[in-house]
Amino acid sequence: MKAGVVYPQTELGGDTGAVKAFAQAAEDLGYDHIVIYDHVLGAEHAGREPKLTGPYKDTDPFHEPLITYAYLAGLTKKLELVTGVIILPQRQTALFAKQAADVDLFSDGRLRLGVGVGWNWVEFDGLEMHDHFRRRGRRQENQIELMRKLWTEPLVTHEDRDHRIDRAGILPRPKRQIPIWLGGSSEAAYDRAARIGDGFLFGARMQTEAAQNKARIEAKLRGFERDAGAFGFESVQQYGRGENRWPGDIAAWRAAGGSHISVVTMGANLTRVDAHIDAIRRWREVYNSVG
Repeated sequence: MKAGVVYPQTELGGDTGAVKAFAQAAEDLGYDHIVIYDHVLGAEHAGREPKLTGPYKDTDPFHEPLITYAYLAGLTKKLELVTGVIILPQRQTALFAKQAADVDLFSDGRLRLGVGVGWNWVEFDGLEMHDHFRRRGRRQENQIELMRKLWTEPLVTHEDRDHRIDRAGILPRPKRQIPIWLGGSSEAAYDRAARIGDGFLFGARMQTEAAQNKARIEAKLRGFERDAGAFGFESVQQYGRGENRWPGDIAAWRAAGGSHISVVTMGANLTRVDAHIDAIRRWREVYNSVG
């Protein structure tokens, strides 16, 4: 089981030096990957109809994941760079495919794309994607199909409800098919992942149900005649649950057959990057002791 860290960006105020320090510390501590969350626009929640139900507001800072990973590609050597998850339907597909291809090339094949459909309709509006919010799940499926073509085919001819490309392609292309994992908490997300994804990333708020939902996705994989053993599952574990619970959390996810685990130190009243680095050091020691 591979172990990773979630970059605690909402608590570090957009400090670019903290990005470098945290990522290099994670690599030095032997972590396999780093996860970065995504939001382009933060929105004030008050007075919205329909209401905004997600956890982040206009006061929460977010670095753009692919830009950040282009930076970290030159500052790290082994860390897998994971978007967890990027809101794909609010982005232009061909442009995103091109950006992802370059990050994968510059990092020597270390990008893993976790993608989701999002919840913030204000963000969709601000990115001029208003018409796509209500059908963002279906749009995401169309995007994944097209991106995989753009990463492998010199010239692409493709048309669906969201795209029209006539004998065009991106160059340079990545040297491999970039893995695409899905995230979310709905039956539709589980079904979509089982049909077209390479893995699934369960968020920190879902950790107690992750094993149960993993089994549901595995059942769907078998229904689609896909190899569940080749499908990845990652659970994000909360540092703030306390050191006495970490061994059980780690052991339970390993026993459930999880392939990846990450620790998130946000929400633990840590305000400085060195405090977050100390936290991932302590968690890693426990992880190593669990075996």
